[in-house]
Amino acid sequence: MSSLRFIYARLKNSSPQELFHRARLLVGEKKTKRLFLKGKKALVEQPPLEAAEFQTLAAPEICGSVDAETIRSLLEGFRFCLNTDQALIHQCEGRLQNIYHGDIRPGELACDIRSLWEPARLQHLTLMMAWLLQEGSESVSRTDVSEYAHHTIMKWLTDNPFLSGPHYLSAMECGLRITAFFFTLKHLDCLTRNDRLRLLEAIYDHAWWIEQRLSLYSSLGNHTVCECVGLVFAGALYRGHATGRRWLKRAIDLLYQELHHQVLTDGGPAEQSFAYHRFVLDQYWLVVDFLESNCLHDCTAFKERLQAGENFLHAFQGVEGLPAIGDSDDGHAIAPGLFPQRHFMVEDQLRSHRTFSTSGYTVVRGKGDTLLTFDHGPLGMAPLYNHGHADALSVTLSICETPFLVDCGTYRYNGIPSFRRYFKGTRAHNTVTVDGLDQAVQATGFIWAEPFSSNLEQVVESESNLLIEASHDGYCRLARQVRHFRSIKNTSDGSWVISDHFLGSGLHTFEINYHFHPAVIVMKHDNSWLAECNGHKIMFKLSNGNFSLHRGEENPPLGWFSPAYNVNVPSPVLQVIKRGAPSEVKFETRITICE
Repeated sequence: MSSLRFIYARLKNSSPQELFHRARLLVGEKKTKRLFLKGKKALVEQPPLEAAEFQTLAAPEICGSVDAETIRSLLEGFRFCLNTDQALIHQCEGRLQNIYHGDIRPGELACDIRSLWEPARLQHLTLMMAWLLQEGSESVSRTDVSEYAHHTIMKWLTDNPFLSGPHYLSAMECGLRITAFFFTLKHLDCLTRNDRLRLLEAIYDHAWWIEQRLSLYSSLGNHTVCECVGLVFAGALYRGHATGRRWLKRAIDLLYQELHHQVLTDGGPAEQSFAYHRFVLDQYWLVVDFLESNCLHDCTAFKERLQAGENFLHAFQGVEGLPAIGDSDDGHAIAPGLFPQRHFMVEDQLRSHRTFSTSGYTVVRGKGDTLLTFDHGPLGMAPLYNHGHADALSVTLSICETPFLVDCGTYRYNGIPSFRRYFKGTRAHNTVTVDGLDQAVQATGFIWAEPFSSNLEQVVESESNLLIEASHDGYCRLARQVRHFRSIKNTSDGSWVISDHFLGSGLHTFEINYHFHPAVIVMKHDNSWLAECNGHKIMFKLSNGNFSLHRGEENPPLGWFSPAYNVNVPSPVLQVIKRGAPSEVKFETRITICE
């Protein structure tokens, strides 16, 4: 049933051109399988490539460092599996290795397909390459690291023949893997001529497959960027051939298009996901460094929008990283702890507040080193809104970089649909739900229907106060419509007043939730609630009602926080439920920072 819902949602959001494109893909897939069964040479034939053609290419600079302990753990077999049991990953891979990828049904696997793909990005090998490039890395035998990396890459190629197994299901995964192949090709000195030919063949095969399966039309997004980055590396290697030049041109053209599609004019993410924004920007910095270092393309036109993206993220950056707004799968452009050169200038962040009106966020720095974010943006990237959450008018709050009010995160994509719905849904965010419904309709685990729109009503600043008001129409889809208005006022004494009111008709149930980081202790204090963490205290008081405290409830889910992919821990939630006509229901929450 879920697959039927997915197909219906995709068809509903497809233009005639996309339907024709997908019909061609379907015909192409059938042809590919027929040729695959005849043998690899019937499917794709790699042109010859001289060693000098790749030896002259400079690899992008890898920033960050790798410690010896990480290398030791990799040598002992540790892999990045997104907090999934490695034995389960191995079992799934073993059962699927010799199956044509198109015959695999991800929903029928014993593990989350995203977790299965993570170690096959081969970013543990990139970490080894980065470690080998570091000076003063003699606490672990360099020979042992080189030999282990050599054995690992060759074994992966043997165990995962082209188009067999789960690692060819996603063109995005192929794009990410090309980068790891390239770094290994450039930096692993113990490769024989035959080893290099095998790696070059794998890069060519991956790029050929990406070109057949590029994420276009309604699938445009971060997948497209990763695929194009892979095509750039492969195209540069094979630039002496017409195919390589075609890959290079198409990838650069698509990357430029998607930079201005996915990174909005104010630098914010069209996908409404902070984690994917970081991931996409790093993909761009990686490819910009590579293209310019090898004089393959002048990327000046890319840099202004990339600068805006970096300034956006910097405005929200704290010691704990970025707020967990929107989806996150803990992916990395290069590898955990490593990143490309980021050529940008940090803007002055001394201003008390900053509004990003296009992407729909305001960040406010208040008294006592408090940081509040206010989400008044859209659902995500049309037409599918894959990685957006129904979080209109939600807030987060930290003090001295200690998180108090939090976005609850993502948890995981596959296998536990009730929690996927919860973490994407309105109830898992610091805002108001109406009649127990999300602000938009979850058509599938990734696709939204009936998206809301938000409006920034006003921003008024005086010497002592700041007032921000916004609204959204997510519940105007109901037979008896409701529009939600929220204002946030930062007072001279350092308090915050969050006021919610509604316009509409009929009788409804209104539920407001405030989600705290699991480390925060929340307790009743007279007619208020005290939240305490790391020596900091915040008082919460509702002027016209009483909060109730919830934590780790399962049916329905409430009071959960996901600090990393596939990790879910109980966390405290303050909640109030009221029933009445929209004009009669109000919430006013005063948040006071205790000295």
